[in-house]
Amino acid sequence: MAATRIPYMRFIITGRTAQAVKALHEQYGEVVRIAPDELSFINGDAWKIIYGTRPGHGQKQKDYPTADGAPSIIFSDDVDHTRMRRLLSHGFSDSSLRGQEPIIKYYVDLLMQRLREKAEAGKQALDMVSWYNFTTFDIIGDLAFGEPFDCLKNSTYHQWVNIVISSTKFGAYTNVARRFPGWKTLSKLITPRKVFDQRNLHLQLTKEKVQGRLTKSNERSDFFGNILKYENTERGFSFPEMVTNGSTLIIAGSETTATALAGVTYLLLRNPRVMQRLQEEVRDTFTSEEQITLENCNKLEYIHAVLTEALRIYPPVGGGLPRIIDTQGDVVAGHFVPGGTIVSIAHMAAYHSAINFKHPEKFIPERFLGDLEFANDSKTVMQPFSFGPRNCIGRNLAYVEMRIIVARMIFNFDMELDQPSDDWTDQPNFLLWDKKPLMVRLTPRTKVQ
Repeated sequence: MAATRIPYMRFIITGRTAQAVKALHEQYGEVVRIAPDELSFINGDAWKIIYGTRPGHGQKQKDYPTADGAPSIIFSDDVDHTRMRRLLSHGFSDSSLRGQEPIIKYYVDLLMQRLREKAEAGKQALDMVSWYNFTTFDIIGDLAFGEPFDCLKNSTYHQWVNIVISSTKFGAYTNVARRFPGWKTLSKLITPRKVFDQRNLHLQLTKEKVQGRLTKSNERSDFFGNILKYENTERGFSFPEMVTNGSTLIIAGSETTATALAGVTYLLLRNPRVMQRLQEEVRDTFTSEEQITLENCNKLEYIHAVLTEALRIYPPVGGGLPRIIDTQGDVVAGHFVPGGTIVSIAHMAAYHSAINFKHPEKFIPERFLGDLEFANDSKTVMQPFSFGPRNCIGRNLAYVEMRIIVARMIFNFDMELDQPSDDWTDQPNFLLWDKKPLMVRLTPRTKVQ
């Protein structure tokens, strides 16, 4: 890896980057060279240096700073990013989320209804990856564009949900190709045709959704409402920017939350002690589903610890998000790094390291509840929504959805894995996980009125 980037490229193409970097850190420690000009860190002190800002140091440039086409909140320079984040952040504020709670509740109600119908009809096992995707996709469709994708209504995937992961796979192939001259041509040659076509279809569907949103009134409280207030002004988005940001909202606003929900469900079902304690918290606190609101879920301590521990064990973004060290060089977690070096913190590797956590492979939510046994755990290294000016804008929305959906699932159903011996978390990772089905048998509880 000191000599060539080829091994790292192979990890990217095969979807094994998160696992490979984790293994390297286990062998070599806190800092690992993963390519001739790239280092991976797992020390929590590195977050502020790599992703934050401080006097004399602005944001570090991304290793892939711009996209091919209009900028988005992900692929943009600092000026464009600030402009875009200012407009988008309104939809993710606490006050906005409280106003959107009835929309979220509607789709969670529909999820519970559909799952109860399937379970009572005698279905032996249901793929919870699909059902969580249905829900988060419908929610982000409604919140972003003013209309759902009707996944829950029809109990089936919208064609769009099936192709979302191809956009991240497309990014993996592009990440490899751009290291070579004539990379745009090379990218087309090495990217599987299906991935290339599905990525283009994703962009086309996004364009159609944005065009449809532009025909609606601007009185509705959705993410595009605030954007459209500044349409045709310097502060606003151009139409191509609406498309690129719409694409980002769809992927980041649905896939990551569905991934976290599937992950926490799997981990709970593999750890009966944790499941029992969470059941006691939820079922002792609430006597009816109507009580399971955003405000009331925020008061549940154990469910928050469970979600945090699930994000540690199975972070939706498994690898690192690369940045480039300033020309003059910088000191990262006690190590001087020359200018131009690519650096990142690998989520999976950092969260599973015995350097940072006691019993790192075990699912123990109590480590986030002040248990003295875990007093030396490095809580600061836990940044599943990233850090600094470019951290995840949708963090609050994700926690709202996760708390309410997990609480409602625990309140409504007893659950068990259909294949308890299977290691469901062993999956390819193309920035996001290429999830396989999670088959779960649901037994409806008698509703408490």
